[in-house]
Amino acid sequence: MNTRNRHAHGRRWLAALAVAAVGASTLGIGAAAAAAAPRAEASDPRPAVAPAATAPDDDLGARPYMGWSSYSMQVYAGNGSTWITADQIIAQSDAMHEKLQSAGYEYINIDAAWNDGVDEYGRPTPSAKLYPNGLQAVIDHIHGNGQKVGLYAIPGISPQVYEADLPIYGAPDCSTGDIVKQPIQQADYWGIGYRIDFSNPCAQKYVDSIADMFGEWGIDFLKFDSVTPGSGIGDLSLDARDDVAAWSQALERNGIWFELSWALDIRYADYWAQYAQGWRVEWDVECYCERTALTTWDNIARLFPRAADWWRYAGPDRGWNDFDSLNVGNGKMDGLTRDERRTAATLWAVAAAPMYVGNDMTQLDDYGIELLTNPEVIAVNQAGRPAHPVSTASPQQTWYAANPDGSVTVAVFNLGRTDADLTVSLPDIGLTGSAKVRDLWARKNIGTAEGSFVASDVPIHGARLFTFTPAKGTTVELNDDDAQLTYEGAWSRNGGEEAVAASQSLTVSVFDSSQGGSAPEAGSSRVIAVNDTDPSIAYSGNWSHSGGRGLGDHQDDVHYAEADSSAFQYSFVGTGIDWVTETHESQGDAEVYIDGVLAGTVSTYLDPSQGRGVQQAVFSKRDLPNGSHTIRVVKKSGQFMLLDRLDVVQESLIDVDHVAFDRAAPEAATVHLLRDAGELTGIHRDGTALKSGADYTVDGDAVVFGSTFLSALPDGDTALEFRFRGDLRDDVHWTRDDGAAVSMTFSGTSVSVKGPIAPDQGEVEVYLDGKLVDTVDLRGDARLTQQKLFAKDGLKKGRHTLRLVKASGDVMRVDALSYVTG
Repeated sequence: MNTRNRHAHGRRWLAALAVAAVGASTLGIGAAAAAAAPRAEASDPRPAVAPAATAPDDDLGARPYMGWSSYSMQVYAGNGSTWITADQIIAQSDAMHEKLQSAGYEYINIDAAWNDGVDEYGRPTPSAKLYPNGLQAVIDHIHGNGQKVGLYAIPGISPQVYEADLPIYGAPDCSTGDIVKQPIQQADYWGIGYRIDFSNPCAQKYVDSIADMFGEWGIDFLKFDSVTPGSGIGDLSLDARDDVAAWSQALERNGIWFELSWALDIRYADYWAQYAQGWRVEWDVECYCERTALTTWDNIARLFPRAADWWRYAGPDRGWNDFDSLNVGNGKMDGLTRDERRTAATLWAVAAAPMYVGNDMTQLDDYGIELLTNPEVIAVNQAGRPAHPVSTASPQQTWYAANPDGSVTVAVFNLGRTDADLTVSLPDIGLTGSAKVRDLWARKNIGTAEGSFVASDVPIHGARLFTFTPAKGTTVELNDDDAQLTYEGAWSRNGGEEAVAASQSLTVSVFDSSQGGSAPEAGSSRVIAVNDTDPSIAYSGNWSHSGGRGLGDHQDDVHYAEADSSAFQYSFVGTGIDWVTETHESQGDAEVYIDGVLAGTVSTYLDPSQGRGVQQAVFSKRDLPNGSHTIRVVKKSGQFMLLDRLDVVQESLIDVDHVAFDRAAPEAATVHLLRDAGELTGIHRDGTALKSGADYTVDGDAVVFGSTFLSALPDGDTALEFRFRGDLRDDVHWTRDDGAAVSMTFSGTSVSVKGPIAPDQGEVEVYLDGKLVDTVDLRGDARLTQQKLFAKDGLKKGRHTLRLVKASGDVMRVDALSYVTG
């Protein structure tokens, strides 16, 4: 059974118990605003930037929470509701108090099945069987240990409560029979409850009555499950956003943390951040391996693409990306190797994901306690600065986050199948110069790096975690989406305003017509075929390679997976992409995501009477903004899922894909650039740069290859690569509003600004420590990237603030700010 089916069926019995006879625990909860707030649009709502950690530490949601959840053990034990007895919860609380609390763990969260009915007002009542002395006695014990307690709910209202038409507490003119949306609609993934009509003020009062009761009990946290769009449903056929807003309003006044679950739709990320403190970004981490294991490596590995999609949406003033339970506390139970356990803990830490344990805390082993209590690793998590990858094109990955003191947190992950040395390029993480390196897991300084650093012998599925602290005189460069930058006014990211670094190949065909040779026909080239063996394709789950099949595959090979939830991911630059594969009766459905958003569910099944389909484009996407994109395909059903190739549609950068040189009639060859010549960084052959002025010349948009260079090429085809510069990290932030500003506070002796010039830009005022020091004109005849726009040297040692304010022009684009440490 696949993971999704396990979730659908395995959790249903828990959710059903949660609503009981006339259950009301089908309601959800929230965190900050009114039910009448406008809904987020399904366009790209990405925030300008995750803000710096400015929220006071005592504010709800200022930091990722740390604690424990019962659900993993409910699944593992196989007896679900009977596992979360009063004695068991008290034992977990005591174990946390003894082993983990001093490291910052404080929440004891009781998942589904804690209640068994409702009171006369339709409010949930705790199970008398599980809590014979009352749930309040358990809550008081948890609070007595200096901890906080959480409960579970889902959207909607149960049919029994609706049909009983019960009075709503504190609202004499309201009853539960009046608050269901008509005609009756399903409210949750499992079809347990009815959707509530929040246009009726009585609906909010019903939610308020339950939230206030939770507050009176002393509840500190509520997990709200089956939130849609998300939870496997993204087409708005189920939509719990009104529930989320209503419960947010009700629980915010009670100071209760609001956590949304599961696999929330990234298109509505700003909506979730408006109303909650956290949100699950993936399916359950549990493997549903009853009495065998809590999780598997595949369920950890599939979180890396999610972390890359979601990192910008998290921060102290927004909320946190929830990866589910961190099950690394007991090697005999976790389902992970020691290296995989540390890798999971590293990912949770650098992603600033809530660190809540899923293990039986009475059975933690020494290594598990070591992983869960390392103070330097926990400090990374609690700093609340989600890391992001340099690239996900390889299974050997570097993730990093810049810190306010100029240091950089760096994690390296070996997601491959062999041990590997992992090289960290300092410029890739924003440092030019040298830096001291500290190993956070080992808790020791390990030397100085300049230019690059090599983490040696990182094991299969292993990780290392470091802090790089720049030495005096090192340049620290911050990209436009770094949390250290503060934006004022209306800003957006990318949306077609970015210029992406790109390259395009030119084939030079050398022949001799006097010997009977002929030239190929020149043409425009826009589609790049990427074979399944390309190292930039990231496979997660259990994949195998099959070559020499003789069935007509592209390059006669495919990759294939059998386990549901196996996936492949590929990042590309272009305007479209095709997934080309085989269709067959042994195959089924797959979910296709573009830039983290579900683009559709496609079928690769073919009726047996039709045999086998070869090199079929089962998914095509066009009209993407020209720029960087990511496709991710997840196996959902069928015996197999295959990848044959991906066809990437790219914007043409040169006017032809072939030129010819005839030795019998030698002439120079001319290629015209379709991007400004100022963006051409070079032309390469086999990775080696050609010499401008000797091998070729540039005159306006024309690149001319001389006959001397061409005659030196071998007969046949030679590939040349035209490389063009783009914005740093291929992204920008932009605004159209005069008066909008961006600022950076730093400690250093000089500061500079790098970014694009363009015809549609205007003047920007530059302030340093509150004083206007310059007005910079960003207009240009063409859109040119990574231009030096402003620099100021000779600053006094100490803290300074640089502020850029849009003064004129249609648009202001921000790319990179940097400073030199003093």
